[in-house]
Amino acid sequence: MELDYKKQIHELLLACARQDASDLHVAVGRHPTLRVDGRLVPLTSYPITTPKDAQGLVMALLNEEQQKRILTAKEIDFSYTFEDKARFRVNAYFQRGNLSAALRLIPAHVRTIEELKLPPVLHDFTKLSQGFFLVVGPAGHGKSTTLAALLDEINHTRTEHIITIEDPIEYMFVQDRSIVSQREVEIDTESFDRALKSVLRQDPDVIMVGEMRDAESIATALTAAETGHLVFSTLHTNSASQTIDRIIDSFPSQQQNQIASQLAATLAGIVSERLIPRVDGGRLPACEVMIANPAIRNLIRERKTYQIDLVIETNTQEGMMTLNRSLADLVGRREVSMEEAMLYSTNPSELSILVDKT
Repeated sequence: MELDYKKQIHELLLACARQDASDLHVAVGRHPTLRVDGRLVPLTSYPITTPKDAQGLVMALLNEEQQKRILTAKEIDFSYTFEDKARFRVNAYFQRGNLSAALRLIPAHVRTIEELKLPPVLHDFTKLSQGFFLVVGPAGHGKSTTLAALLDEINHTRTEHIITIEDPIEYMFVQDRSIVSQREVEIDTESFDRALKSVLRQDPDVIMVGEMRDAESIATALTAAETGHLVFSTLHTNSASQTIDRIIDSFPSQQQNQIASQLAATLAGIVSERLIPRVDGGRLPACEVMIANPAIRNLIRERKTYQIDLVIETNTQEGMMTLNRSLADLVGRREVSMEEAMLYSTNPSELSILVDKT
C-alpha cells in the first residue's frame, strides 16, 4: 500500500513539537531522528527511511515551484508552517543522490531575555539608537532565538521601524509599538544582496541581517550602523576576538585598516553563546559578553585583538563576562555538570581553577 507521505511527515513534525526537540532529520538508511537537548534520538517506531520514502517525505513539504528548484539547485532553504501548530526552518538537500532534510523547530512564542536565562546586560543593547551588535557561536546554539528576544523587546518598548532580512523568516513578530517589516529571500526580495542594498531606502531605525555572508554584507551593515541605525546580525565564530578578526580578514589587505576603524567606531558589543545540557534536562546558555568600551575600541583600531580576552576578564563590573566564568557559574549553581562544561570550554584548565574558587 502506498504511504501517505503528507500524513507521515505531519506526524513527525508533531512528534518533534511534543517532545520539545530542536530538530528533525530525514535521511536514507536511518529512522527519522529528533535532536533533543543537543543529542540525536532515533524514532524507532518508524521504519528505516528508504530512498523512495525520503523523496516522498521531503517532497510533501515542498510546493510545486520548490520541487522544481530542488531538482536543479540540489538544495533549498524554506520555512514550513504546520497547521498553525508549529513553524520549521527547513533545509532540504541531496546526499549520495538521495533527498534528505533537516528541520529546525521555531517556537511560536518569542521568549524574553529572562525566559532564555541570558545575561541581563543584554537589555542595554535594546536601548541603543545606533551601533552594530553581533550574536555569534556554532550552528544550533540559540543565535536566532537571542536576536529575536532583543528585537521583540524593542518592538514592545520603542516606536521604531524594524526591518529584518532573513533566509528564511524564522520567528514571526506581532507588531506592537514598532512597525516590523520581515523580508524573506526569494519571496519578498530577489536576493540577500539586493535586500541589503535597498534597506537604507526603506526608512529603517533597526535592521536585522540574518547572517553575515561575505565582505559585501559586512560592509553594508557597517555603513548602516555608521549612518545612525542599530544593526543586529550573527556570525559562525567562537568568540568576540575571533569575530573581530574574521570581519577584518574578510576584506583585502589594503581595506583592512579602514574596516578596523569603522568597526571600532560602530561596534556596540558581541555575545558568544553555547547551549549546555542541564543536569535535569533541557539546555542553558553559557555566554561570553564583550561590550565595546574605549579600551576595546582602541584594541580593534590598533589590530591587537589578542588582548581583548584580558579586557573582558578585567571588566566584569561593566557587565562583561568570559565564557569560562559563565560556565563556572553554571557548574557552581549545580545546573550543569563539570564534564559538560569542560566539553564547551575553550580553556579547560582555566575553567578548573575558576570552579575550584567558586
